[in-house]
Amino acid sequence: MPIPTEFISIDEEGYPLSGELRIQDAELGGLLLSSLKIHPSGSLVSYFGETEVLVEAFDEPYVAQQVYFEHSMWTILLPYQTELTFKLESLSVDEWDRFHGYAENGIPFVMSRKAQALFFEALEGFDDDSITFQGKEYAVPAYWSENKKIEKPDHWNKVYNDEKNPGWNLGEAAPALVDMLPRLKLPRSRILVLGCGEGHDAAYFANDGHIVTAVDFSAEAIARAKNLYSRYDNITWIESDLFKLPTNFESSFDIIFEHTCYCAINPTKRSDLLKLWKKFLVKGGHLMGIFFTFERRNATPYGATEWEIRERLKKDYQFIFWGRWHQSTQGRQGKELFLYATRT
Repeated sequence: MPIPTEFISIDEEGYPLSGELRIQDAELGGLLLSSLKIHPSGSLVSYFGETEVLVEAFDEPYVAQQVYFEHSMWTILLPYQTELTFKLESLSVDEWDRFHGYAENGIPFVMSRKAQALFFEALEGFDDDSITFQGKEYAVPAYWSENKKIEKPDHWNKVYNDEKNPGWNLGEAAPALVDMLPRLKLPRSRILVLGCGEGHDAAYFANDGHIVTAVDFSAEAIARAKNLYSRYDNITWIESDLFKLPTNFESSFDIIFEHTCYCAINPTKRSDLLKLWKKFLVKGGHLMGIFFTFERRNATPYGATEWEIRERLKKDYQFIFWGRWHQSTQGRQGKELFLYATRT
């Protein structure tokens, strides 16, 4: 199925945007929300009038303004008076104590603080792990599912050996990096690439004259990288668990480049990863990243939202550039965010 070429954004309160302005036409906005579906590529698509569009949501695609129980059904109220039902069994809770679920059409939603307060008022009880309604207790699991296998290098070696060309491997530097690096006009920098894979991004930085340290958990990945890019003497290749890197990495890098590492670790370790970024960067150093923005909670590549990424970074970084990438490869179109930020 062809993927649309036009884009529409949804802001963090759940309103579709035309350009930078919220859509005022309630019929047009309501149709866009109610027609949301997931494209076979995993991107969100809908209709803006008669035009099929890719939809880029800042948070979950649906942001519930109200939640209520009527006619034996739970309902979320979205902008433009759009109503959709959901089941209590679909709920989960994230580390910010926000309730998420799935509407009747399979599209994920998050409750606004107001909606969540109304939801709690309608319940008979709740605790950290469950809610009670009409005498029945419903488990509310954590939003993310962990996979302990991905914390072992053998898992990643097996993927490389079984698949030969894993899905994350583009065979070249990320197109967003190729486009953005010349624009940033960086001075010669010490750059750390974590989860470097076959080293295509690391080699692109090295070809631009930077001093690069490239790290990967997988011996097979590092072996391939060294074979492909042995001509670069300004790359240091390190086979290591990124959470066990030596102490001399502290305050040693001007730039950390993130691409397909954040999505490859258990999401419960994302806070630990951010601590490493902060520790390894010099003060005033930069984080450059290509982040995946799609919904995938149970396996790698784990997804993320712009809301989550902003919440994790806003305390320690000042954002210089933040924007969705609209020239992605076919399978990633509508799902990539490029950012460049200064460590404060």
